[in-house]
Amino acid sequence: MLRKFVLAFAILALAAAFAGTVPTHGPACRIIVLQPSMVGGTPLAPGEYHVTVNLDKATFVSGKLSWTVDVKVENEPKKFDETAIRYVEQAGQQKITEIRIGGSKTKLLFN
Repeated sequence: MLRKFVLAFAILALAAAFAGTVPTHGPACRIIVLQPSMVGGTPLAPGEYHVTVNLDKATFVSGKLSWTVDVKVENEPKKFDETAIRYVEQAGQQKITEIRIGGSKTKLLFN
């Protein structure tokens, strides 16, 4: 009886440990958007975002909110020293066109 209880508890603990984890297939980083911006047609308010990439989609997460946009991933020959965001102004709005992930050779390109 005790053995069944311990086994059931171990299985439950293992399931709880993996709950909420999502495996990613690409790079991930944290960025801080300093001004209202657009990325892939989606508006982003100023704040901190966690960005994860899975194949050709980038997911921006802020708190309980998340947005998924199309992305093209490129690798550069040299690692980037720090994470950097490239903005372009279009029709009076700031648009994020590129994110260079610090400590990696990865560059995220957005339309």
